[in-house]
Amino acid sequence: MLKGQVNELENILEMREITKAFHGVVALDKVSFFVRAGEVHSLMGENGAGKSTLMKILTGVYSKDAGQVFFDGKELNIHSTIEAQRAGISTVYQELNMITHMSVAENIFLERYPCKRSGAIDWNEMYKQAQELLDGMQLKIDARRILNSYGTATQQMVSIARAISLNCKAIVLDEPTSSLDTAEVEMLFGLIEKLKRKGIAIIFISHRLDEIFRISDRITVLRDGHNVATYNAAEIDQQELITAMIGHNVSQNEKSMRGYDGSGKENIIELKNIFASPKLKDISLHIRKGEIVGLAGLLGSGRTETAQVIFGYARPDSGVELINGSKANLRTPKDGLRQRLAFCTENRRDEGIIPNMSVRDNILISSMKRISNRGFVNRKAGDKIVDEYINRFKIKTPGKQQKVKNLSGGNQQKVILARWLATNPDFIIFDEPTRGIDVGAKKEVENLIHQIADEGIGVLFISSEMTEMIRNCDRIYVMRDGRVRGEISGDDISQESITQIIAEGKEGCLTAGGNYAEAN
Repeated sequence: MLKGQVNELENILEMREITKAFHGVVALDKVSFFVRAGEVHSLMGENGAGKSTLMKILTGVYSKDAGQVFFDGKELNIHSTIEAQRAGISTVYQELNMITHMSVAENIFLERYPCKRSGAIDWNEMYKQAQELLDGMQLKIDARRILNSYGTATQQMVSIARAISLNCKAIVLDEPTSSLDTAEVEMLFGLIEKLKRKGIAIIFISHRLDEIFRISDRITVLRDGHNVATYNAAEIDQQELITAMIGHNVSQNEKSMRGYDGSGKENIIELKNIFASPKLKDISLHIRKGEIVGLAGLLGSGRTETAQVIFGYARPDSGVELINGSKANLRTPKDGLRQRLAFCTENRRDEGIIPNMSVRDNILISSMKRISNRGFVNRKAGDKIVDEYINRFKIKTPGKQQKVKNLSGGNQQKVILARWLATNPDFIIFDEPTRGIDVGAKKEVENLIHQIADEGIGVLFISSEMTEMIRNCDRIYVMRDGRVRGEISGDDISQESITQIIAEGKEGCLTAGGNYAEAN
């Protein structure tokens, strides 16, 4: 019996001994999960632990191989997301699933527009109902505006509004805060409290541990497709939870012990007085071979834009970029590749993986020149590279022909890293390399980045988590308003030193978990 399991009459959702396998690989092995009405129940575990599979069975994306699902007193056999919604179960996924060229109201009422007696859509009624819903959620969003005129964070809130509009009795929130700033997180948590008071069950999935402990009533941990335990959130601390998730102790907050000595090391990248409209203003920095250099700053401070200029995604209006001491004139990312640069972007789904291609092809897609001769691809050479990185990075996959979209987020991130390392780069940019992956996978990715730097490859590291910057970087440039405002290195690297530089010019605030975001 699970620790903390409650009497059946108190549960609105019961998933009993759910089993699921893919191509002979067991993803869930007799997993049971019980949720009460009016509680926030967090589902935790490493990437690949089975969280997403369990929720996709609940919401009709996958069918179970064995087990039973009971919801609101009835046994369910859900075969589609529409059936799940009709039963009263809504989901807001980490990766937004909206039609952004349509209005906010159309997205909220998609496939169930209010109609007149004639059968025509009652646009005024739709806009009215949508606006009342948004106003009731205290969201300053115009229901008539096109969705893509708003940023990702607002689109996330509209997705939640759509779920609420379905009159659900249970809602699954999968990484709902990943695109939200501090004020928006507070708004979401306030909304969750309102939903709880209405008796709606919230299944909350997040890798931000401070959020988990702040919002959760209970926490269930999965590991390797098995139940570990269910805890009352008030009766467990972060270290105990991490240990339950990964099976052994791991520290998240240790300071980097690389002991990098930059003396005598040549600069691999140097920017001199870079201006790039509309964001960057007089950026100067350098990164040595084998060095991990961080870019810290508020959201919108120019970190990603700086990385894009370095790689050739964006062209500066003025200034000079030097690669290995020689002036570079990068017009496109292809030019960056020729200069042996690599870029792991922050948007894993849209700019990283190619979801319907195999793990093999995702790894090799940027290295075809390396394994080709006169237009002919050497498959043996390609397979050798792929096998090497699958083994080196411990990528969990049934085989190299598995579609990469079927892998967990942490393993997808490893595939992207393998792709770029297969190009034999001299310099690599990591923009939010651990976003949306769990503690164990995060540690594995960070260790791989350290190995890369130890091999002499220069690294630019961008993260919205201060603790991550502190434990991984040899030096950190702090950006604000499109400018480099300070540089910190060695023992001077600390959360206090970073926030002090950030606070000198523009008000900012720390989010839960040590993230930093611009205050609204």
